[in-house]
Amino acid sequence: MTTEQNTIATWNVYGKHQLARGLELPELDRWDWGVPDAGPGLEVFGDVAGLRVLDLGSGLGRHAAHLAARGADVTAVDASSTQHQRAVSRYRGAPGLRLVCDDAVDHLRDATPYDLIYSVCSIPYLDPDRLLPVLANSLKPGGRLLFSALHTDAGGTGPSHTVAPRSEILRLPGTTDDHPVGMWVLAPQLWEDLLVQHGLVMEAVTAIGEPDSHVSYRLYAAHRPRHVPSRPRTHAPPLPNAVLGVGVIVRGPDGVLLGQYRRRTWELPGGTVEPGETLAQAAVRELHEEAGLVAEPDGVQVLGTLFDRVGDVVRVTVPVVVTQWSGVPRQREEALGSWRFWPTDALPGPLFVPSAQCLTAWNPNLPLHHPPAHFRTYRSAPPAAPDPAPGLGCSPPGDARTWTPPPHAGRNKI
Repeated sequence: MTTEQNTIATWNVYGKHQLARGLELPELDRWDWGVPDAGPGLEVFGDVAGLRVLDLGSGLGRHAAHLAARGADVTAVDASSTQHQRAVSRYRGAPGLRLVCDDAVDHLRDATPYDLIYSVCSIPYLDPDRLLPVLANSLKPGGRLLFSALHTDAGGTGPSHTVAPRSEILRLPGTTDDHPVGMWVLAPQLWEDLLVQHGLVMEAVTAIGEPDSHVSYRLYAAHRPRHVPSRPRTHAPPLPNAVLGVGVIVRGPDGVLLGQYRRRTWELPGGTVEPGETLAQAAVRELHEEAGLVAEPDGVQVLGTLFDRVGDVVRVTVPVVVTQWSGVPRQREEALGSWRFWPTDALPGPLFVPSAQCLTAWNPNLPLHHPPAHFRTYRSAPPAAPDPAPGLGCSPPGDARTWTPPPHAGRNKI
């Protein structure tokens, strides 16, 4: 078994032991991050009323219930079946609280992005190389992450400067039974480097001490930037036979369709136009080849042409919109998969540069950061997107302009 699987098995033993004891812990009268009567309280969250909140590694569920009672819509996820059973026995039917038994990473991959994700001492039980690549895109742009993590253990051993698990001890309450568990106990600078690497911005690190003990924790606060980044450009220009392509914007009730390329960029369906194809025919073919959806050329709306120079090559991309199709998105090519519809107010990053440019041409209101491109609309094209903001609307049919993100794009503000 993996380190994480062994740890879940140990937490199942812990939960079974607590169920057998039948001990009823009181409700929280003050928020804590794993150390009672120490560290900051609810003030670090601000007003949570109306926010979609995720508790990772929720255990008994007392913290999740505490936030739900203050008006948050809380999903509490724990991978241990016995810990989940304890929470369900105590909080079944509690308003604003949904209890889920699932692997944290699996849940994050499928969930609609949250306003706030927090964890009380549980994130260190998860492999950062598995968790962090999906965590940033599980937050809405501007959304926050707060979690506490072990810093110094009871033996006085400090944090590691390498991303590797080590053995710590989980003691069953009321006994002297000790069980080893794998934990990633990392130094604050290493946590910050990992969070930044995966698209988050560090806000603060707060020390939390346990009275009369060597044990100490750290509270980490970070956020996702409001503007979705595109992947930094490489210096290599695109191949000359790939200068003309289509970017296919598939609109559904849950947003726009994007797939993840093997380099971790998120992309619209699309590709090069074959000799003899119309732009609409190329869009229909690429949509089926890459995502398995079926559409007809007469249901494709061509918006215009984007001109972008990369090195010595002029790249021409044609954004098109498809509103009618059949089928379910699925992986059809080895390099491109994880297809899903993303809300336009919570797009994933980083985006493939031409995909970001196509989305901006379609809807100038989207908070996307990308290199500028020259955009010319087609006279027969419909409006690029409904209700554009004043001053950011589509140009009249046939108009040409340089397409540049707003001047605030890319700044990290909350």
